[in-house]
Amino acid sequence: MALILAALTFLVILVVAGGLVFFVFGSPSPEQAVARRLEAIDRSTRRGSNSIELQLVRDELMSEIPAVNRLLLKWRWSTRLQNYIGQAGMKVKPGKLLLLSLVVGAAAYLVVAQLLSSVILGVLAGLAGTCIPFAVVAFKRNRRLRAFEKTFPEAIDLLGRAVRAGHSFSTGLEMITTELPDPVAGEFRTTFEEQNFGLPLRDALLNFCERVPLIDVRFFVTAVLIQKETGGNLAEILDNLSHVVRERFRILGEVKTRTAQGRMTAAILISLPPIMALVLRTMNPSYMKPLFNDPFGPIVLAIAASLQIIGSIMLWKIVNIEV
Repeated sequence: MALILAALTFLVILVVAGGLVFFVFGSPSPEQAVARRLEAIDRSTRRGSNSIELQLVRDELMSEIPAVNRLLLKWRWSTRLQNYIGQAGMKVKPGKLLLLSLVVGAAAYLVVAQLLSSVILGVLAGLAGTCIPFAVVAFKRNRRLRAFEKTFPEAIDLLGRAVRAGHSFSTGLEMITTELPDPVAGEFRTTFEEQNFGLPLRDALLNFCERVPLIDVRFFVTAVLIQKETGGNLAEILDNLSHVVRERFRILGEVKTRTAQGRMTAAILISLPPIMALVLRTMNPSYMKPLFNDPFGPIVLAIAASLQIIGSIMLWKIVNIEV
């Protein structure tokens, strides 16, 4: 009877979570599209610009629920979370993401606590479930930034050729939006529209640097801003920058090749304990029973899981070398 009740609870929570996911990741309304365009003005205002063009400010909502929105606006981390979600290319608001995280965490707690009859394991499962939506955002953000990095040298080359052919810098930005795929085209399109709608080029480029937190983008924005202030051959500067970015990718490829064995070893060491625990519980349940029936069993499991997480973080820090 308890197993049937747990299964029904899991199905109900799964339906609710699916509805929330559909509601969260649905298509944005026209009002939200306008808000994203006006968000550039708000960012420039927070940096202290006094231009006349920056007086039209519209606060971006953190949640469609007024009480939640007012609560999130009081904390600075909510703005960082909003920027983090935007870097993943997702349209969800921070309030919706937090709500989805709580729902998934509560579902994981109820299922594990009823199936294993352990509050400690249920709490651990709830904490892990709470992190799942944020892990999805982090995964999508990392994948989008890696895709941007691969195409960014081509964008710099195209911009350099456009400047060398006699086109203006703004025209070169527009050419990138039509010639290259997303996410490079989307980010350059936003930058072009911002400066085309009256935002100073410096503020549009700084917004671009905030939306795409990559070292190559910082180099690009810094080089362009210095050239605008001091003068120089912009086409040659862009060609040199493109060469530097490609050389960095070449060195990064060599580093990944030389650390492939270490990364494989780290993956095996990280995945071995949970896999062995699952195999032993399947082949010899009586051998694993004390970990779940004994009062100290859940405590031992919690300590082991904590040490496993700490060790995993340390291993990945060792094998992942930044170039």
